[in-house]
Parts: sequence; C-alpha cells; structure tokens
Amino acid sequence: MSIDAPSAPPDSPAPASGTPHGTNGRVLVTVSGPDTPGITATLTGIVAEAGAELLDIEQVVLSGQLTLCLLVGVPLERGGPGTGVLKELLFSAKALGLELDFKVVQPRAQSTGDRRSFAVTIIGDVVDAGCVHDVTAALAEHQANIDTIARLSDGDLSSLEFGISLADDDEGRAQSLRQALVGIARKRGVDLAFQIEDLSRRNKRLVVFDMDSTLIQIEVIDELARLHGVYDEVAALTAAAMSGGMPYEESLKLRVERLAGLPIAAFQKLVADLPITEGAEDLLRVLKGLGFKTAVISGGFSLAAEALRQRLGLDYAFSNTLEVKDGKLTGRVHEPIVGPQRKADLLDALAQREGIPLFQTIAVGDGANDLLMLEKAGLGIAFHAKAKLKDAADTSLSNGGLDRVLYLLGLRAKDIRAFLAET
Repeated sequence: MSIDAPSAPPDSPAPASGTPHGTNGRVLVTVSGPDTPGITATLTGIVAEAGAELLDIEQVVLSGQLTLCLLVGVPLERGGPGTGVLKELLFSAKALGLELDFKVVQPRAQSTGDRRSFAVTIIGDVVDAGCVHDVTAALAEHQANIDTIARLSDGDLSSLEFGISLADDDEGRAQSLRQALVGIARKRGVDLAFQIEDLSRRNKRLVVFDMDSTLIQIEVIDELARLHGVYDEVAALTAAAMSGGMPYEESLKLRVERLAGLPIAAFQKLVADLPITEGAEDLLRVLKGLGFKTAVISGGFSLAAEALRQRLGLDYAFSNTLEVKDGKLTGRVHEPIVGPQRKADLLDALAQREGIPLFQTIAVGDGANDLLMLEKAGLGIAFHAKAKLKDAADTSLSNGGLDRVLYLLGLRAKDIRAFLAET
C-alpha cells in the first residue's frame, strides 16, 4: 500500500473528533520479498530512530522468501497514523527490493478466559495438502486457534508442528479433538501427536525403552525358540502376551519352559548381532549428547539387554534372568519377573534414583506388557504397537524409525543432523 501524505490510508479511520494528536495508534506492517541479511536490522532501526514503539514482531523465511510482520505503535498525526515512520519504512523496503503493506489494527479484546496451549505434530513419509486440510479443519471445528506452524522435517514436507490453544475450561473439547486427530492419522496413514505445550514437554530428562520389537527388530524369545525347533508354539504365546490376551508372567513361564535344553552358546551367538531398529542409534546419540538418562526395561532376557546396553551406550538395563545349568537353559526364569507392573515400578524407581520427576520421563514400547510403564511416564509412546497399547498411549508412532521420537520433543531435522555431525 503506498503512502501519499497528507491523505490517510483508505482502510485506516481518521482520528475521531476530539482525539488529541500524539495519541498512539497500532499499525501492522507486513514486508515480503527475497531474504537477504540486514533487512530486519534496517527496518527496526527506522522504527527506533522515529521513536515509535515496537509492540510485536514475527518473521518467517520459506524457500528463500521473507515475510516480516512488525506491529508498531505510532502517534496519530494530522496526515494519518504515523505517516512519517511509515513513509521511511516504505522507501527502505522498496530500496531493498521488498513489498510493504500496512494496516491500522485495533487492540485485541481481552480474553474472557484463559487458554491452554498444545502442540499438534504430524509425522509421515509425506504430509500432503489433504492431510493438512483435515487437521486444520478439525482444529477449526473444535474452536482451536492456530498460533504457530513450523516445519520440523528438512527437504520433503514430512513433519509439521502446530502450536494451538484451546479454552482452558473445556477438557472435553481437548479430548474430542484428540480423538478426531486419531481418526485423521488412521485415514491418512500418518502419525499425529497431541501434547500439552509447556516447559516439561521440551525438558524431558529420562527415556526408557522396551527391548524386543522396540529397540531391536526381533522378539528374542521367538528366535531362541526357532533355534530350538519350537518356534510356532512359542510365537503363538508371545503374540497372545503382547496383545494382552493372557497375563505376561504366565506366558513367559510357559515359553521359557519350552526352551529347556537350549545351549547357552546358541543364545550368546544370537545376541552378538542383534538387529537394531531403524533410527535407534541416532536417537540414542542425540539423547546422550543432550544429557538424557536412558534405559532399557525389558520383559526379555538379561544377556540380550546387557549386550544392547553396551552397544547403544544406555545408562541402565533391567530384564529377566534365565536359569542356566551345565551350559544349557533349564526352562526356568528367576523371580521377580519383569512384567507390566514391575516395568512401571522400575521406571518410578529409576526416576527417583536420578532425581527426575515423572513428568520429565518418556517411555517407549510396543506391547501390552508396556502399558503400565507408558501410563506412568510423563509421555508414553506406542511404537509400531499393538492396537491395545496405541489406544491407551499418549501418542503413537506407527511409521518410520525410532529417531522420529525427536520430532515429538519439537526438535528440527536440520538441527538433529548438525548435532550428529558434530558428535
């Protein structure tokens, strides 16, 4: 919008009769064009030299194109609100090859109630326009205000984070929105996380993982059964336990009984080359570099868990111990068995040992055995999980590798890549 003093801008009302000159107005200045160093410094310098008040500022660069918004408090002058400073901004913007627009805005009315902030994170191989539309339509339907949108992924558009706010006194609306997002995730084949946005979300300090089908790609007990020729019956019991079809402790004892007579050497050979889950090594490198404490809390076996702890640099490993006699498994497991309740108790005890509040903890798992542990943690993540766990967890990751957990902490791919290159 051009400025031709002394005429007032067409969309800005002239000062009301009796309004003294010198009273401040609020003008939203929007500048757009190719991004180059020094633009923001030049324009804010003009505002400062004019003695105008900078009330707010936002900037975004997308594909090398800058959009800069300045909310400026200016005196209501005879030639229109802040004509002098706005003319200087216009001239400088043109000299820099930028477009400038401005609009007089009224102070926002005071909110009638507090609003609560949330983060909505979309993670997928590709996040297309249809997916973004579905999410934003759901937000509008639930009267959520979108405060920010940020891309977390680098290169392809595969992760977006929306900062939103909802009326603080309507917990039912938040739950309804969460369910709507779950439906969109299933429809679109993406992962959608809905988290309260506060300091604790970005200040987690302890992450605990299940082992089988989480940190590693196999179920160790099933592979031991394969070596021993009893795979089908053991795998069926494993599936029943992981889906919640039978108590974990009962299932484990029945499965271990079928391993009686297996040479411990065969077990040692198996754990020497455990197949690590995609993204796990990068995730652990970042967590360790940022000072997180990490642990594996597994309903599996100590020989594998300890090998994994050493290989990935985990701080702790908790799991079951198999009884061995004369170099062979006896078919018995030592008590206490690491089942659902013990997993949750170990997380609690570990957090207390490290002096970390539970709201600053994360638990990641895939089966019913992990349910209580995920509920205990500040953030429970169901990873490529069974339906029962996905329904109960705070959020789920059903696609991609474990390193996508970092998106749930608000970390950006380019920052992760730079961090890994330096460590």
